[in-house]
Amino acid sequence: MIADPIDMAVARATLPGIGSAIFKEKHAMRPSWKLPAVVAHRCGGALAPENTLAGLEIAAALGVRGVEFDVQLSADGEPVVIHDDTLARTGGLNHRVDGLTRDRLIACDVGARHHRAFAGECLPDLARIAEACRRLGLVANVEIKCDDREGERVGAAVARACMRLWHGDPSPPLLSSFSTEALAAARAEAPDLARALLVEGVPRDWRPRTEALGCVALHCRAADLDDADVADVRASGLRIAAYTENDPARAAHWFAIGVDALFTDRPDRLMACLPAGAGHLP
Repeated sequence: MIADPIDMAVARATLPGIGSAIFKEKHAMRPSWKLPAVVAHRCGGALAPENTLAGLEIAAALGVRGVEFDVQLSADGEPVVIHDDTLARTGGLNHRVDGLTRDRLIACDVGARHHRAFAGECLPDLARIAEACRRLGLVANVEIKCDDREGERVGAAVARACMRLWHGDPSPPLLSSFSTEALAAARAEAPDLARALLVEGVPRDWRPRTEALGCVALHCRAADLDDADVADVRASGLRIAAYTENDPARAAHWFAIGVDALFTDRPDRLMACLPAGAGHLP
């Protein structure tokens, strides 16, 4: 992992030996960042049914190397890939995700409501998504979906599954969540997987929160982000990503001021905005 220049400066400015030790310890404990600059939101953005295998195939066909998707647990504790806590919007069924078993969930058609061309595209479990990501060479951002009451259980379960499903892969997934409980549990279960704290606007306490969770990045809503926020987060040594940016001109601006990654529903448009040489940013 390449050390951030700001941390190197801090280390050099402190007492010899002590600063170096703090610097080495901080970075030795922090997993590396591998997320590409353009990340397809919910697998394929607006170009496919969200959180589906079809979305991954479309993203890969466009040359996109990063994908984001949402994971929560079924009634029998299996990780499945879906954003909402019910099937109403994507599957047309009035059932909660945590009220159905994995087998019932993965039989649900979530493609037809997007477009008839995708009829029969079923809700995937995490195992099938992981296999497709590895086969297609896609780097994954796994968003852990849960409320804080279930954060510890869901965070631990998803982290365990990711460790198993990406075992030995040179580009393991990054885990993100709005839930600090989920990220803390994920850290305890899978400390070698990189973590990012999800927020809307950049909160005042982002530094202690990300530090306590051992995060490598802060993921913020693009509409609530400004240039000063980006500079502050990058100066701290953290990476910064923004969601959900679909405008190429805005994307070019974010990349120019140092945003590391953009989540987008239009990866086809944003691929043209990539900085020169950016596949994985350094």
